[in-house]
Amino acid sequence: MQLIVKSFLVLSLVIYHTLLAFSQVEAIQRGSVIEVRINGKYFTTYISSMEEKYPFFFPVNGPSGASVTSMRNGTYPHHSSLFFGCDKVNGGNYWQEGIERGQILAIQTHVRETGKDKVVIEQENIWHRPDAKAPIKDFRTITISAPEEGIYQMDFVIDLEMLMDVSIERTNHSLFSVRVDPDLAVINGGDMTNAEGDLSEAGTFGKASAWMDISGARGNDAEGIAIMQHPDNPWYPAPWFTRDYGFFSPTPMYWPENQEEGTRLKKGDQIKLKYRVLIHSGDHLQAKIGERFQAYSAK
Repeated sequence: MQLIVKSFLVLSLVIYHTLLAFSQVEAIQRGSVIEVRINGKYFTTYISSMEEKYPFFFPVNGPSGASVTSMRNGTYPHHSSLFFGCDKVNGGNYWQEGIERGQILAIQTHVRETGKDKVVIEQENIWHRPDAKAPIKDFRTITISAPEEGIYQMDFVIDLEMLMDVSIERTNHSLFSVRVDPDLAVINGGDMTNAEGDLSEAGTFGKASAWMDISGARGNDAEGIAIMQHPDNPWYPAPWFTRDYGFFSPTPMYWPENQEEGTRLKKGDQIKLKYRVLIHSGDHLQAKIGERFQAYSAK
């Protein structure tokens, strides 16, 4: 009898810890928005409205339940939380405000997996501008998971297809970006760190690095967000455009090989970009961002 009881207790502990390790991630799609919950707790919304400049995530809630990103303000109305876009593409602007200047428009968006340990979103977008032919089409696969307590993970695979010859002038507004919540900004006491340990805008601006993290105080604890560039990416590791007020982005188009020509791509060219975003408790050391990048880069 004692052996049976002991075996039952061991089995119960195994089941208990297995359940703790398993996170249920669910998505509900309502028209142009997709709401994501992790273990029943609201995490983020993916917004792809025709009235918006481009698809973006807002809010992006950390383990504390507060958002680690922020939305537009009067000074920077083109910073929409967590987003992807580009300025100065064949004379169009697919980054800053003004839909008439260019818009990344969702053609179709589907939730491919939900309800288990991850959500998978697939989306096709056209880079649209009135009275001009579309220069780019992109295909996105976004996988959201919670691999362990205190860590939310967003994996992005973005395939860009050039529909014509594309010229991108030198611009600081290019590709994957995040505007963080003021709580995390360096000007409010937050810490911005790259893979080499360089700090703040003064230490990180224009420097090529595999990843960037920013974290700040949330009550008695800390919370943050990191962006990782995958080594397979073109331009890896791209230099970073950073601001102490709470913005960072790996921005290859601001530091092209030829400053006068900018970035030139041919019709039919295809570019695959991969990024991992980690929303985490603690600072970058407590969240082991460096170790997690090594795991990501090996995939």
